[in-house]
Amino acid sequence: MTLGELRARGYRTESVKDELRRNLLQKLQRGEQLFPGVVGYDETVIPQIVNALLARHDLILLGLRGQAKTRLLRQLTDLLDAQVPVIAGSPLHDDPLAPVSAYGRRVVRELGDATPIEWLPRQARYNEKLATPDVSIADLIGDIDPIKASREQRDFSDEEVIHYGLIPRTHRGIFAINELPDLQPRIQVGLLNIMEEKDVQIRGFPVRLALDIVMVYTANPEDYTNRGAIITPLKDRIDSQIITHYPETVAEAIQITDQEAWVERGTRVAVGPLFKELVEEIAFAARDSAYVDQSSGVSARLTIAARENLVSNLERRAVREDEAVVYPRICDLYAMLPAITGKLELVYEGEREGNATVALQLIGEGVKRSFRRVFPEVFRRTADGDLTPHEESALYRSVSDWFRGEQSLEVGDDLPYATYFERLATVPGLLAAVETAFPTAEPEEVGGLMEFVLEGLHQHSILAKRSLTRAVRYQDMLATMFRGME
Repeated sequence: MTLGELRARGYRTESVKDELRRNLLQKLQRGEQLFPGVVGYDETVIPQIVNALLARHDLILLGLRGQAKTRLLRQLTDLLDAQVPVIAGSPLHDDPLAPVSAYGRRVVRELGDATPIEWLPRQARYNEKLATPDVSIADLIGDIDPIKASREQRDFSDEEVIHYGLIPRTHRGIFAINELPDLQPRIQVGLLNIMEEKDVQIRGFPVRLALDIVMVYTANPEDYTNRGAIITPLKDRIDSQIITHYPETVAEAIQITDQEAWVERGTRVAVGPLFKELVEEIAFAARDSAYVDQSSGVSARLTIAARENLVSNLERRAVREDEAVVYPRICDLYAMLPAITGKLELVYEGEREGNATVALQLIGEGVKRSFRRVFPEVFRRTADGDLTPHEESALYRSVSDWFRGEQSLEVGDDLPYATYFERLATVPGLLAAVETAFPTAEPEEVGGLMEFVLEGLHQHSILAKRSLTRAVRYQDMLATMFRGME
């Protein structure tokens, strides 16, 4: 296609911000989902992004790690047209009707309506740069190319010897900078005129580039004090600052992990609703923990990796024991430790405890939170304010009575299910409690739910638990205390 044919079609120049606004309004009118795969932002973040785009704003997403900031920015390309015409060979995706580069202006001046036209897909109109201390002005804006100047016998002041950086090459598109505070202040200064006056200087030569570009950024509040800050003039030029957040409910968190975790290991591995909830409760507990640095956040990647490790442990047992279907046990949760310890930033008190100890405490807190949602309170508060065992629960009495004295129960993730279930079934009232609380549980799932009851009582200090090499042993709390005193 040529420029003449494009004009005959009635093509009109439109800015990127107007293009985003037009397509966004059409999607809203049709009731389409704007950001598929992004969960938990329908009433908070997404309306603010929509308002910013309708206002033709540049924007920044401010939030802790693992809050889908980059995913949101990359999905902005869905609001661009499927393709747009550009001058063939132009380094800056020049609009045929309004070229901004020296090359584009020269070609149109020389060829007129015969100027060759190419079509640029929407995916090619998005560029992204992770801000690091070594990013230079040349990377973002450009620099003189001495080899080209020498080869073409051009003066260094000639605009056509410039090797343009990422931002000019995103002309007529969306440019994203991730972790903006990590960008050195002198480099941030170089963005000021790009966003406002569109003037840039390359090696001291003023170049007027009327760039048509949407600038979007992400930042982590932790970076403001740890590694850098956004300079005030740049912050002033960013029209909208939008705060992201972690999932507000366990149901939303489960939906995210279901969507992102790789758990398709065949039909021999299954994770029921309770254990999905347990994995998410660990992250919620971490976000409340005094041992975890809350300014760093607890990424959704923790639960994604934890679920994958949990499923892998089940898969390993299914193969080793040659069982038709395997469900998780409480003792399988310890297979998630490598996914948890590496993703927690601890404060001083947490570092003194150690990553593994904190992770084990978080697993226990996750079990306790889920237990309280399913079963009655283990303790009640008397009129005097003292805590006493809950009188209404025959389950708690029967279980604690069975363990009283020298009775103990040892279970592990390496036991065949028949042996595992047989051991748990010796505790009176345990199976009946699970059948009442989980009436739709699969037969192979019941054992893990029975161990969940024991672990819940352990987390409430009704039972003691001792960790062995490949197993755990539940036993009477008082007897354990007395043995410790001896």
